[in-house]
Amino acid sequence: MNALSQAHRAYSAASAPTRTTRGTEYEAIARITTRIRAAEAKGTAGFAALAEALNDNRKIWTIFAIDVADKGNALPSELKARILYLAEFTNHHTSKVLARQANSEPLLEINTAILRGLRGGT
Repeated sequence: MNALSQAHRAYSAASAPTRTTRGTEYEAIARITTRIRAAEAKGTAGFAALAEALNDNRKIWTIFAIDVADKGNALPSELKARILYLAEFTNHHTSKVLARQANSEPLLEINTAILRGLRGGT
């Protein structure tokens, strides 16, 4: 490999698009949502994968709650309150799903609505 091709490889990654916070959030939620759906589709055989995906979903919602609770967060107060409520609901409902007292459909609906909002769709 010559110096020119090495330089090209080293700097070609720099031409990749920079991700926005919104894009990163979208990708993370989309991946988790896909994992929850895939695990649900496997039924009882997918419970371990479901538990792992739900744990990751709970983590991301905890991150969102911490972020909106920060005094420096510039989101409107009403939106912050809604996000905090969704984080609390997600945490509580996840416990029910893991205890096999509920299904994950409400969590999927919430994530899908958030994905639509992050994408700017309706």
